[in-house]
Order: sequence, then structure tokens, then C-alpha cells
Amino acid sequence: MTLRTSRVVLMLFLPHATMPRRRCQLSGNLLATFGILALQWAQMSIAHAQDAELAKKLSNPVSSLISVPFQSNYDRGIGPDGEGEKFYVNFQPVVPISLGPDWTVVSRTIVPIVNQDEIFPGSGDQFGLGDTLQSLFFTPKSPGPSGIIWGVGPAILLPTATDDLLGGEKWGAGPTGVVLKQSGPWTYSVLANHIWSFAGDNARADMSNTFIQPFVFYTTADAWTYGVNLESAYTWIDDVWSVPLNLTASKLTKIGDQPVSIGGGVRYWLTSPDAGPEGFGARLSVTFLYPTK
Repeated sequence: MTLRTSRVVLMLFLPHATMPRRRCQLSGNLLATFGILALQWAQMSIAHAQDAELAKKLSNPVSSLISVPFQSNYDRGIGPDGEGEKFYVNFQPVVPISLGPDWTVVSRTIVPIVNQDEIFPGSGDQFGLGDTLQSLFFTPKSPGPSGIIWGVGPAILLPTATDDLLGGEKWGAGPTGVVLKQSGPWTYSVLANHIWSFAGDNARADMSNTFIQPFVFYTTADAWTYGVNLESAYTWIDDVWSVPLNLTASKLTKIGDQPVSIGGGVRYWLTSPDAGPEGFGARLSVTFLYPTK
């Protein structure tokens, strides 16, 4: 076998041994680049899945998730002449507390910070705190049959309003409950309570009020959540319904390492008392999330 023939045989059977060094380096760089891109894609996929799961937990009012929402609302058309308007921010922290291996109690507090103007002719404007609603839900840690999640407990109304026109000046209490089911990206739920007044200013009207909030949420793989709900309130003493329809969208993201849900939407008053809000309103929300381990 000649020397030239031997070199041809070596090139056929040992290509890497005869490949130019520059080509080897290029192939190595390409493999490294593809490896880094694959790793980044895997990390992004895991992060998106975690964000979507966290967004679904936020749709569950009794999940094992500490959340601190600031929900702002704007309504107009208030008063007999329809000239009044109201802007309020609900500070509503949610804190789950473990009661052992099987049960959790979830504390949900709603503290409204209100700015309103001309809710009736000559009333002027008011700014301050409204009445506080404190609810406790006792809920099993594991879903029931068919994946049903539920919680029940007491609700207490505290007369924390800083102005006569921002609250009812009554203490109140009653039962509250929630039932929901999560299936894939969907969450279906109903939350309700009933409050009777039992103490307070005798000059102010007694209360017997029912609140019913059915809602549906859809959470996407990239942690967008779209929702529709009714915040139905019925005043038994006056035989009056107040029912706004809310359409919302929110996105779970991070500010640094802090998970935050930012959202907004529109609302439309399907029915309200004669001097109640009318037409369209708006809602914006920012919720800070603190997952429990």
C-alpha cells in the first residue's frame, strides 16, 4: 500500500483524527451554544409553570398562600342626581394558619380606604377609612370528593369608619363560606356571607345583608388570569339588590424576587338602589404574594 493510499484510508475511517483543528473548535462552540439555549429554555419552562401554578393558587380564596392585595375601584352616577362618585382602595390581606395536619384557618380582612364626593346633594366630600370586614374560613387541607374545596366560618363587621358617611356605625356578625373547584386552567367558585347588626349607634339603621360572589377564572400557561364575577349584595330590610358585573385580567410577574400580580378591568352595574352607582366603573389591583412552604 502506497503512502497516499494509507492517508486516504485513515481519512475515511478516522475523520476526527484528520479534521482540521478550527472545524473541531467550531463544532464544540455550536454544541455548547445549543446546550446553553436548551438549559435556558428548560429553566424558562419551569419558571412559567411555577408562575401559572402560583396564579391558580391566587384564584383560590382559601389556598395556602399569603397574599396582600390592594384593589382600587371607581364608581360614578351616585346620588339622586347622579353627580356623585366614589373611589376606594380595599386593603385585603389573606393569611392561612395551619391547625395541624388536616385543617387550615384562612384569615381574610377587608379594610376600605375611601374618597367620595357628592353622594347626595350638599354632602361634600369625605376621605378616610370605611368599615372593616374580618372573615375566617376553616378549610380542610385536602380537597373533598370530585376535587371540591370548601371553607366556612364567621364574618365580623367592625365599625372602623372615620366619617359618618363612610360607614354604618354598627357592629355586625354572621356566617361566611366558600366552595370551589379547580379543573385544569379553570377555577369555579362561590363565596358568600350574611351580616346582621347587633350593636352600635341606635340612631343608625339596623342591617341584615347578604353578599354572594360567584366567579370564574381561567389561567394560561404564561400566568395570565382572566375572570368574570358578580358581587351581589342584597339588603333584606330595604329589599334592594346591588349587582355589579366585573370583567378582569391580571398577570403574575416578579419585581426582583418578589412575585406580584398586576391586573385591571371594567365593571358594569346591572342593578343598584335608586341613589346607587350606575353605568360603568373601573378596577385596578396589585397583589403581593408570599408562598408558604
